[in-house]
Amino acid sequence: MDRRQFKTRQAIFNAFGTLLQKKRYENITVQEIIDEANVGRSTFYAHFETKDDLLKIMCTDIFNHVFGGTNDDGMPCDFTDSNTNLQTKLFHILWHLKNNKTNAANIFLSDSGELFLGYFKQSLNEMFKGYIEDTSAGVPQDFLLNHLSGSFAEAVKWWVKNKMETPPEKVTEYFINVVKI
Repeated sequence: MDRRQFKTRQAIFNAFGTLLQKKRYENITVQEIIDEANVGRSTFYAHFETKDDLLKIMCTDIFNHVFGGTNDDGMPCDFTDSNTNLQTKLFHILWHLKNNKTNAANIFLSDSGELFLGYFKQSLNEMFKGYIEDTSAGVPQDFLLNHLSGSFAEAVKWWVKNKMETPPEKVTEYFINVVKI
């Protein structure tokens, strides 16, 4: 993707994020998105097939960045190799939210936060899989994944609702102390 395409895509993402802060997802129209982004209809559709596609791609981009461990110039972050412990990875997620690297924190607080949360939990499930393989919790793996992802997502919602006043490392510590995996 060239620089112009990237800027247009970012303008659409930003416009969509702004609208999600004001309105429920289902009440947002493509026309409102293109008006807010100041792009043409054909430009929108050159990047996204539908509004649903926009949400999915936006979440995928956010989570690939946060869970994939790259910084803004695409280089891997120091603490994201496959041997990184869970606490460090969870801190990384919170750090990105705290530093407003994405629209994620604002979307969590929007009326449409549940849609975003669904995509977030899917990404968390993938991440947690790498940490529970050797766990002998005595429960089915899918139950444990659901529990961990749901618990961490709710912890993030609590943190965001409390204006992220608790430092990310402390929230991570709270979560690790509660789940003890």
